[in-house]
Parts: sequence; structure tokens; C-alpha cells
Amino acid sequence: MVAGLVLLAGCSDGDSTPATRTPMPPTTGAVTATTEPDQAPPSGTSPQQADPATDTRLTVTDVRIGHHDGYDRVVYQFGGTGGAPGWNVRYTDRAVQNGSGRELQIAGTSILEVQILGTAYPWDSGVAPYSGPNPATDPSAPGIAGVYGAQDYEGTTQSFIGVNADRPPFSVTALDRPVRLVVDIATG
Repeated sequence: MVAGLVLLAGCSDGDSTPATRTPMPPTTGAVTATTEPDQAPPSGTSPQQADPATDTRLTVTDVRIGHHDGYDRVVYQFGGTGGAPGWNVRYTDRAVQNGSGRELQIAGTSILEVQILGTAYPWDSGVAPYSGPNPATDPSAPGIAGVYGAQDYEGTTQSFIGVNADRPPFSVTALDRPVRLVVDIATG
């Protein structure tokens, strides 16, 4: 019954109004994963942004890609302290790495830049960072060519999503238990 209540709490009515955030206590012990709720495909291409919860110090620990009816999904999962991350997500013509200014080569037709706010270096968050493939790929999600990088630089983690279409609509959502940032990209 508790799992059902947690799942219902994560459901959305599709309203694009930003959710109110409250800081979460530090994560300790085992974390029970919840599934990301399915929703309608995204419909906008404008940049999306939100501020992080106060005193958030998160580190990306996992990057997952999946396919849903009408959209593909990228999930950044976090460990650390505080609440929901903030974000600044937009299409860009070039993938320029924070700090170094180096231009990265990204597969796909379009590049979606994901700036995750409220993040911390692993030694500040006390959490081991994501160490999976770079780029992360999943053949079951044909709209995504790859998810590149998840490097932190001065409180912002930067990632690029190579998209196999010309700037399709996208949406961004923060979820908790565990803390995740979800980017949905329309596929048709």
C-alpha cells in the first residue's frame, strides 16, 4: 500500500506549472527505487529552467535511457544531500564544455544541452559519480543518439543529449525517492 501511495504521489496531471519543492533530508541506507510515471509526449521546444532547492549538493550517480509511446526519456539519478536539482535545458548549435571551452562532437541531428544546478563534486557530496559509458546509448530509444558527459563544474553538471530529429519538443521534470531529473523528448 505504501508503494502505491508513493507511486500516486509521483503522478502528474500534465499541468506545466512548476512544482513546489521542499528540501529532503540526506539519503542514508538503502534507497527503494520508484518508476518514473508515464505521461503525455512533450509539446514545447522553448528553453526550460528551474532553481534548485536550498542547500542542494547532488552528484549524478546514474544515467538511464528508455523508450515510451510517443517519446524517449533520459533519467539522471542523484545521490547527495538537499532536495530537487535545478535545471537549464535548451537546444544549442554547438556542444561547448563548461570550464575548458572545448567543443564536443555529438551524434544526432540536434543537441539538447542539459545544465543541472545544485550539484557538487563527489568529494563535496560524499557520493561516487556516474562511471558508465560516455556516451550512454540505448537502441530501444531511437530518438536519442547518445547522452554525453555528466561532469560537474562549479555547482553545475553539464550533459548533452544527441537527438535524432530536428529539435523535437521536450519536457523536464524533477522526481524524488531517489532524486532524479527526467528529460522527455518527443519521437513522433
